[in-house]
Amino acid sequence: MNKNSNAYTFIFAIVLVVLVATILAFASEGTKEKRAANIKLEKMQNILSTIGLDVSREKAGKIFNDYVKEALALKEDGSVDTNVQAFKINLKNEIKKPVSEQRFPLYVAEKDGKKYYIVPLYGAGLWDAIWGYLSIQDDENTIFGASFDHKGETPGLGAEINQSWFEDQFKGEQIMEGSKFVSVKVVKGGTPESDKHGVDAISGGTLTSNGVTNMIQERLQRYLAYFKNN
Repeated sequence: MNKNSNAYTFIFAIVLVVLVATILAFASEGTKEKRAANIKLEKMQNILSTIGLDVSREKAGKIFNDYVKEALALKEDGSVDTNVQAFKINLKNEIKKPVSEQRFPLYVAEKDGKKYYIVPLYGAGLWDAIWGYLSIQDDENTIFGASFDHKGETPGLGAEINQSWFEDQFKGEQIMEGSKFVSVKVVKGGTPESDKHGVDAISGGTLTSNGVTNMIQERLQRYLAYFKNN
């Protein structure tokens, strides 16, 4: 075949694309297990951070079961579905289902003789998904710790939700007012120190802050039936 012909150039390009695609596919498959393991360890790390254990991913994997005593998959009525593994629930996919068909993961942890309930969160920010975890003390009301992250919020603005100055504001806030669920709101302009249901919003990140508010409220209400019965 004439190497200067259009046909040769076309065939050569196709072969090259197929070859590169094959190499990339093998490379991706070869790192698939490692990536899955890293995601699992990061999840453990974030869960533990809400009860004050800031450790590396590797250490999180080693000590996770020392602190997290139960991983429950709850139904809408607050009962436990023993056929579902809580840790394997993908909230991104789960929230697309009708509420009656969803399963709500809950982690029950113990540290220094105290019990904590850790609730996974998932919602929408300004540009893309946001997620996180809240740990609640055994009074089933007071927040002990929070961890948030995002996929594509604006650097310096909405992306600040994963910074400690923002997360730390949730410590000591309460989700109930008497017997009424009120959640915790991220408020533009701030709230008085006496207000146990609101934290300061991110300056310039109003829509992301609203996303955090909506995410917390929507997710926490799914656990009220469990708290009421336990």
